[in-house]
Amino acid sequence: MFLLYNVLLTFLAPFWVPWLYIKSLRRKERPNWSERMGTYSLPPKGDKRRVWLHTVSVGEFVAATPILRELRNTLPDHEIVVSVTTSSGHQTAREKGEGLYDHLIYFPIDVARFQLSALQQIRPDVVAVMETELWMNFLWAAKTFGARTMLINGRISDRSFPRSMKVRFYYKTLFNDLDVCLMQSQTDVDRIKALGAKEAQMLGNCKFDQAIDGLQADRKEWSQKLGLDSAKPTLVIGSTRGEEEEKFVLDALGSVGFEKFNVVHAPRHMERVDGLAELVQSRGLTAARRSKKETGPYLILDTYGELSSIYSVADLVIIGGGFSNLGGQNVFQPLAHGKPVLHGKYMQNFRDVTVLADRAGAAITCATPEELASEVRRLLEDPSARERMGADAKRLVRQNTGASRRYAEAIAVEAAKAK
Repeated sequence: MFLLYNVLLTFLAPFWVPWLYIKSLRRKERPNWSERMGTYSLPPKGDKRRVWLHTVSVGEFVAATPILRELRNTLPDHEIVVSVTTSSGHQTAREKGEGLYDHLIYFPIDVARFQLSALQQIRPDVVAVMETELWMNFLWAAKTFGARTMLINGRISDRSFPRSMKVRFYYKTLFNDLDVCLMQSQTDVDRIKALGAKEAQMLGNCKFDQAIDGLQADRKEWSQKLGLDSAKPTLVIGSTRGEEEEKFVLDALGSVGFEKFNVVHAPRHMERVDGLAELVQSRGLTAARRSKKETGPYLILDTYGELSSIYSVADLVIIGGGFSNLGGQNVFQPLAHGKPVLHGKYMQNFRDVTVLADRAGAAITCATPEELASEVRRLLEDPSARERMGADAKRLVRQNTGASRRYAEAIAVEAAKAK
């Protein structure tokens, strides 16, 4: 399987190489292609042991921050190398990760030569990858250089599991180079074992810990900073993905009446800012942009790293990713702020927390624009209902924190096993 994987990578290079390049052109910041090909300017490994923690983009790095913080406390004498795949992830790690790592790099493309070059230079004792980032050549190269390999905060989504089972032979080979899988839930444990994992345990979801970051934000201060009308309630829309979802939410809010509330709308991808602004303006509104220090009743949050604090100003939160069949987006942060959450029905990538939140009364599923409009209208008219949902949200998060410390301790155990 290993040989077949690399033969396919070679023959399909005329397709995936241009695709990677074209995709990078859509980013405001270009990736470091030298690093993506496994060449780094890191100092040689000294007496300190190294832990390499791989994330992908903004969301994964932010989720990893509490683990990195715990890791600093657990392994103070180890060097920490963090890798990201996207330029937006790199920017967030530079701006928000001060003190959490020793070296920040771009993840090498999963070509054997690139991976061997990267591992030869970095020489980690432990490689820990976040959530679902399993690359065959990367894990093979890590084992070639004697590293212990781990999956942390792992998950197998409802959507990907049936597809993965059809290529179980691929995963069986991949898991030969993965020492331990530490998963978010028992469902994830059962699924990864079914795919062939040798050792799997449930340690919980570190995103509950990450969610408490930003809770120190002052609502009054942020309301003034954003120029919000204090006489109106504020809706924060987090992480809508694409035009279809934006229209879904705008249709719902339009039927309620935009004049009744302030809106702060954070699209998941910055490439959608211009398109979202056009949709807002097509409804007779003026779209203000946070990056330009503009203010107005419909503010587009086109900056990195502020959303977790801006949830503090919300009276009601709408989370995207689930109104179209995209798997959902992060509901942890608004729950930690004690905000009632409305979301779509396609939340499979956040299955466990969404089910818990719905059952706890902290969140509500809205399958159609009409349902979303109905819930927005009801909750805006009933402050006591919002207060009850918010209290249930805080209680839910409080009951589920602590996973990041367990992941850091597990990494320390693997570091002790390294040669």
